[in-house]
Amino acid sequence: MEETEKGKWAWILKSGWKGLCPRCGEGHMFRSWLKISDRCEKCGLDYRFASPDDGPAFFSLCFVAFPLLFVVVWLQVSLGLPIPVLFLIGVPLMGLGCLLPLRPIKGWLVASQYVNNAIEAGTEKLWADMHAREDEARNDRLDS
Repeated sequence: MEETEKGKWAWILKSGWKGLCPRCGEGHMFRSWLKISDRCEKCGLDYRFASPDDGPAFFSLCFVAFPLLFVVVWLQVSLGLPIPVLFLIGVPLMGLGCLLPLRPIKGWLVASQYVNNAIEAGTEKLWADMHAREDEARNDRLDS
């Protein structure tokens, strides 16, 4: 059981951080920087299940911005930098530090949702109905 859990975590990290399809590991999860594809081009996995919402921003702020804030404060305390110089260092550092990990974190969250079959409790029927209506509308457009 423990080996299965380790394998599951390794797969989530590999596919999520690289932005690969969590089902086949070959297709691309993203079609642009943070926009998730509609389907995997290799295996056809429908990404409508994916709803990472504000998770990537939360993790980026907690695990990147918070430690970087200490670096900026340390720079000020130890070196006594003038405020404009501190802003010239701190703002780009915080901006890049928070933006760059967004895509890998989002991929990790989407892969986690797929591998763990995560869905909000009590919404299975709602999602099924909504997807059925979307599929019907898509088929109607294709038939026209």
